[in-house]
Amino acid sequence: MIDMKELRRDFKLPMVELFETVEGEGRMAGYPTTFVRVFNCNLRCTWCDTPYSYAPEKAAFTASIEEIVEQTASYGHGVICLTGGEPLMHGLKSQALVYHLSQLPTVWDIHIETNGAINLMPFSLLRERDGSMGRKVRFVMDYKLPASGETAKMHLSNFSILEPQDEVKFVVGDEADFFHALDILTRYPTRATALFSPVWETMPPADLVTLILRHRPQEGKARLNMQIHKVIWDPEARGV
Repeated sequence: MIDMKELRRDFKLPMVELFETVEGEGRMAGYPTTFVRVFNCNLRCTWCDTPYSYAPEKAAFTASIEEIVEQTASYGHGVICLTGGEPLMHGLKSQALVYHLSQLPTVWDIHIETNGAINLMPFSLLRERDGSMGRKVRFVMDYKLPASGETAKMHLSNFSILEPQDEVKFVVGDEADFFHALDILTRYPTRATALFSPVWETMPPADLVTLILRHRPQEGKARLNMQIHKVIWDPEARGV
């Protein structure tokens, strides 16, 4: 078994940005949060709102895991959002980053925004082996619906890995997307909470609310998920 404690100084990751703000969506919406945005992604969604986070763009900087952890610690927030791009696509480096962030004593929630095309099993096993990680680390898996153009790349076995503290997000571009999500939740039941988010340009939030009220995903336990940071700041703003 690899000792994650030894993989702090030597491992380096391409980065986009590291900043403090309030979380804009999901279970932690409104909480002061440190965002750790790792560079690059293995998908190219049609509606992606962070195209600066993957090729052909370039990483803003490269940092060792130790440097990332130290800068994160300097903000002193209890919540971390590990995001991208796709923050888990760097294999063992991604595992080591998650491990070392979870060891920060002031941190009580690390939610990992992952795109559904990464096998979560290695990260889930790491979470199970380490008690500190198990209490802090959560997955927010963004299942890509047909309007994204990336549905065929989804790793469907991830649904059975997700725990009650995790979330599965569906970004809905139209009604067909919504009904596809309902079908997926029926065929691949999960303990994670389902979040339904509108694509701002094509799915009016009021229409999505109507669909949620009418069809009651997860027996009425699914949630509408709005991006409040796009209300507070310009939707194109970065570092907020």
